[in-house]
Amino acid sequence: MNTSLSWIKAYVPDLDVTPKQYMDAMTLSGTKVEGYTELDKCLDKIVVGEVLTCEEHPDSDHLHVCTVNVGAEEPLQIVCGAPNVKAGIKVPVVLEGGRVAGTHSGGSSEDGIQIKAGKVRGIESRGMICSIDELGSSSEFYPEAASDGIYIFPDDAEVGADAVELLGLHDAVFEYEITSNRVDCYSAIGIAREAAATFGCDFHEPEIRETGNDEKAEDYISVDVLDEELCPRFTARVVKNVKIGPSPRWMQRRLASNGIRPINNIVDITNYIMEEYGQPMHAYDYDTIAGHKIVVRRAEEGETFITLDGQEHTLDNKMLMICDGEKPVGIAGVMGGENSMITDQVKTVLFEAANFDGTNIRLTSKRLGHQTDASQKFDKGLDPNTAMLAMNRACELMEEFGAGEVVGGAVDVYPSVRKPVEVPFEPDKINELLGTDIPEDQMIAYFEKVDLSYDASKRAVIVPTWRQDVLRTCDLAEEVARFYGYDKIPTTLPSGAATAGGLTYEMRIEGIARDTAEECGFSQAYCYSFESPKVFDRLLLAEDAPERKAIEIRNPLGPDYSIMRTTPLGGILTSLSTNFNRRNKAVRLYEMGNVYLADSFPLTSLPDERKKLTLGMYGEGDFFDMKGVVELFFDRTGISVKPEYRTDAPRPYFHPGRQAKIFLGDHEAGEIGEIHPKVMKQYGIGERCYIAVLDLKTITPLTSFDRKYTGIAKYPAVSRDISMIVPKTVTHAEIEAMIEQRGGRILEDCRLFDIYEGAPIQPGFKSMAYSLTFRHHDKTLEDAEIQSAMKKILNGLNSLGIELRS
Repeated sequence: MNTSLSWIKAYVPDLDVTPKQYMDAMTLSGTKVEGYTELDKCLDKIVVGEVLTCEEHPDSDHLHVCTVNVGAEEPLQIVCGAPNVKAGIKVPVVLEGGRVAGTHSGGSSEDGIQIKAGKVRGIESRGMICSIDELGSSSEFYPEAASDGIYIFPDDAEVGADAVELLGLHDAVFEYEITSNRVDCYSAIGIAREAAATFGCDFHEPEIRETGNDEKAEDYISVDVLDEELCPRFTARVVKNVKIGPSPRWMQRRLASNGIRPINNIVDITNYIMEEYGQPMHAYDYDTIAGHKIVVRRAEEGETFITLDGQEHTLDNKMLMICDGEKPVGIAGVMGGENSMITDQVKTVLFEAANFDGTNIRLTSKRLGHQTDASQKFDKGLDPNTAMLAMNRACELMEEFGAGEVVGGAVDVYPSVRKPVEVPFEPDKINELLGTDIPEDQMIAYFEKVDLSYDASKRAVIVPTWRQDVLRTCDLAEEVARFYGYDKIPTTLPSGAATAGGLTYEMRIEGIARDTAEECGFSQAYCYSFESPKVFDRLLLAEDAPERKAIEIRNPLGPDYSIMRTTPLGGILTSLSTNFNRRNKAVRLYEMGNVYLADSFPLTSLPDERKKLTLGMYGEGDFFDMKGVVELFFDRTGISVKPEYRTDAPRPYFHPGRQAKIFLGDHEAGEIGEIHPKVMKQYGIGERCYIAVLDLKTITPLTSFDRKYTGIAKYPAVSRDISMIVPKTVTHAEIEAMIEQRGGRILEDCRLFDIYEGAPIQPGFKSMAYSLTFRHHDKTLEDAEIQSAMKKILNGLNSLGIELRS
């Protein structure tokens, strides 16, 4: 939202502040000003001059030598290259030492360009005749200005007068950041009302006089609203004997300050009303309205419509249309149609000012991919009581400009009138909320500054319908706070009973996972939950793989983010790939994120969001390093079940011989492995890459923070080392399970400390060496007890085809 300071002063005439003072005070009172632009910042010593003579330059085919009367004793000689310069016209002249907008060598656009006397091809020139661009604007906002020449004033311009003043450039344009709940501030009147309250000035709302001849609008047009929920109010008036022409300069200047290009009096009036009252309007060529009837209905599914900008749109039955007796003539709240647009041949105009459901307009605009100034205002939810005010103001301006004859009366379909809200006034509660001690009378004075009236009999504040943000006591407290001054509110401690905060059990487990990963050298990565379907091919997943059953996103950012991920591998591998391609030699990353698994398609319930801890690394480390990190996490979370690593049902994205599923009892807790070379090639990773994925949703119920203290052992331990010839088909897990089973209660620890293949070990076998620790908790072990346990262990190992090395 933009407004010029001069426009605000039209409603607050006593306002006397600098742009900086205005910006600071308005921001502190709750209407945040992002910044401002002083239109005359680079303009100095510019007056109206009259060209007395204009002759060709003797040494140029395009320059002219002019004598210009600027109201001084002697005319100035100025060399000008504009093609439209001639004797008898009045133009803006920059005097010697003055400045115009622009950039020069060694300067900046903020400094402007200083004009100095000099010679142009041997002819003395004392000043400059300038174009509208050199005055910091453009012909887009000054339609009367030549696009490739100097600006020409009307004949009644006074020679020597301030040219910047005549052009309305002694002004500042402010840019506001308006929150969506303050829809009233999306208008010049709303901003002016806030300015008056902020600076303690009187606010003068435009006085709208009654307009219209002795005829009745009902005789010209009828309105039938078929969906009152989406269109709470629809007003219409008719203007005949229309004369198309330019709007007054003051209106053009105000529209230009808001970034709106003036077009003609009809279009400019509708745009002006939209900016003044925040109420969009639309003008139709009355003679194109079939049956002279307006019907407001929902669009038919698949119906097409061509808007004013020539674009064809396909509609659905959730969109609201403005139709005549035969056809659609506009998309409600968005844009009118090409078939009823205002042309220079228009004789009678039908004005519409309506109120539409904000949510519906926002969805319609989004579906069509067509956002307009009108739709942006409507989607905030406008006050229906403003519609007739805006309509009458537009008709008043039509009569004031002599642009047509207004037909008397209006058509107003308004079945459910919106009434002011009554909010209980509780000053003690307001002071309690703010931590202040503001008197009741002072609060009421603050309310009255912004037209919130007080009813003493009801002990309530009456909120006008255009203030849709004030609904309860806390909203009244905000009004008090912003005018009392946030800087004056003392710092106080919160009152009330304290509540003890803490982490949930799941969050504690996730914290241990993060700590474990980071202590092992892993850095946290953040990956998108959105993914491309191509990731399944890159992971070599089969066409019927369950991971391919992903949830599609209705409005994706693009094809590479069109589904919700079902596996975290794509994200972590992409991150590792990025690091590898940037020549990071050894990288360890972890991610804590969800995957999204659907129960069925189409979706009938929310997906299962499963939290996964994903570890990925390349460079230093191997499969067993990754396995060690996983088991460290299990140990720290108190999981008593010994993890089991199963190699059945291999996954295609892992190396066929270097992967395993991780089980905790009967629960599949995750997977671990070296990434398949083909997958690494797909991701551009040139080193062996290891991944572990743990399903925290499965693991968390198996964890425990109950720790049992075990004292220092009183009795000595006894160690035995065994070296064995083992068939390659026998795994470490099988050997470890056999040793633990046969070792009994006195076996305290079993560790693999050596593994070897090659000569002199015969093919098909491997050498494995274990260190066994025995200890009794109640006495010193005897040699016979140890020998008995070792015999049981060796017998069990023999059953696996294992022999002791000689």
